[in-house]
Amino acid sequence: MQNTSHAVMAQRVEPRDSLDDFPTPPWATRALLEHVIETSINGLSCLEPACGRGHMAVPLAEYFDVVGSQDIADYGYGKIQDYLTYTPDRNWDWIITNPPFRLAEEFILKAIQEAQRGCAFLVRTTFLESVGRYSRLFVNDPPSIVAQFVERVPMIKGRLDPKATTATGYCWLVWEGHKNVGTRLTWIPPCRRTLEKEKDYPRSQLLLV
Repeated sequence: MQNTSHAVMAQRVEPRDSLDDFPTPPWATRALLEHVIETSINGLSCLEPACGRGHMAVPLAEYFDVVGSQDIADYGYGKIQDYLTYTPDRNWDWIITNPPFRLAEEFILKAIQEAQRGCAFLVRTTFLESVGRYSRLFVNDPPSIVAQFVERVPMIKGRLDPKATTATGYCWLVWEGHKNVGTRLTWIPPCRRTLEKEKDYPRSQLLLV
């Protein structure tokens, strides 16, 4: 019998050379803008540095005036660019992405130095647990907000699937400004049903509950 305990199912192990292509359901990005970021983003710009096929960049463009998109691989969307070796040719107000898991710390440390207003990262909730990560990141640069999804955010390799399920918990980590003001824990309320749109999926499949 398959072991479906949370400890086992929360693991998503990829080879070291994997592109970690797990597209973000667009409703999870809208949840960040609707329920977590409290400051006005009218007239602001945003960079999505691991854009994949654009499943996060497209909903970001519903809120930001300008959205830049790039990825280290060619998915047919955005510029081909390695964010970690990239020198920005402009200032971005926000940097928002679902980073490759094994490179998430590097993405975060770079973004919190470059973003003019703030940055946000969609990560597994277990990302908060590492002693090493605490020493390298959280003790000196804690997020302003940890926003935990109360609904699960299903992500599967290589595609979106509105019928997918998961035992993995996800949260948004948000750094606003450049001051260490402590970390606020909040919850993202049930919102998939209201934020999911027919256009999000290639076959126009919506969650029916």
